[in-house]
Amino acid sequence: MKKRAIAALGFLAAISASPVAQADPVEDFYKGRQIKAIVGNPAGSDYDNWMRLMTRHWGRFIPGKPTFIVVNMPGAGQIIAANHVANLADRDGSVVAFTERAIPYLVLTGDKNIRFDPRDLNWIGSPELTNRTCVAIKGAPVQTAEELFEKELIVGGAGAGTSVTNTPILLSRLLGMKFKLIEGYGSADAVILAMERGEVQGICQTVGGISRGHPDAFSSGKFKPLFTMEHEPVPGLNAPIIYKFTKNEEQNQVISFYNSSLELGRPVVTTPGVPAERVEALRRSFDAMMVDKEFLDEAKRLGFDITLRKGEHLQQVVHELMNTKPEIIKRAADLMR
Repeated sequence: MKKRAIAALGFLAAISASPVAQADPVEDFYKGRQIKAIVGNPAGSDYDNWMRLMTRHWGRFIPGKPTFIVVNMPGAGQIIAANHVANLADRDGSVVAFTERAIPYLVLTGDKNIRFDPRDLNWIGSPELTNRTCVAIKGAPVQTAEELFEKELIVGGAGAGTSVTNTPILLSRLLGMKFKLIEGYGSADAVILAMERGEVQGICQTVGGISRGHPDAFSSGKFKPLFTMEHEPVPGLNAPIIYKFTKNEEQNQVISFYNSSLELGRPVVTTPGVPAERVEALRRSFDAMMVDKEFLDEAKRLGFDITLRKGEHLQQVVHELMNTKPEIIKRAADLMR
């Protein structure tokens, strides 16, 4: 009997030490799986190029080494895609997406098209920290920020909810800058093409978004940066900061509230309700990709500058942003209405 008992115990110990018993549930979930990577912009756009770069590498760092498929879901300044991810997509960690960095701001200022609470998303990380600028093409009647208070600059819009559209609206109404907005272009890239065709004269866009498609846009003088939206000057642009043109503390606070979305960089999210261990795996694999030599080499060839923003930091920024003082939110919402 003792020998049988010892043998049974040995058998149980062997089972407990077996690969089946020690299997990683995250690895089991992702092994052989295809992750859907949703982009709320058309194929060939800046966001699309970023996502396709990342999905060529990300799977190497996720347990189980899944593959990716990029799905373009353009429309309404990425809001259609964001609503899909928040409300309709599978809540198991098999869907990731770029989301518009301004969505928390838009929710707070009363955009009824966004049908979810940004705090419910799981924020995975961002590959860059963005700087925003408004530029005029060479030969336009406006070539300095000061001239914007005297002359009209025709700028293109990329749709409600995008910073390309919202920035000139806010600055026109808050500071009196004479932007004339022409909507209907659908993306920042389409606006830049319209600038080159002579349809519009400028755009408010991220510095990186302009530079990647047109590496010599600033150095050649083709695009003149009128100002940048941060508190500190952007190195290499030789442009004043927007706060040079504010007249009181309320204007400073409204612009700072609007700019808070820049802290989110170019955010990647997954759906609400994903098990915590899968969110952790997506975040840590994202971090690992951002320092991988093969990934960095390709990013450099494509003209992408990498500045990692970790998912935990983005989640905190979103929660803090959602607690902005009501009077500042109301002022910003009134301006954008």
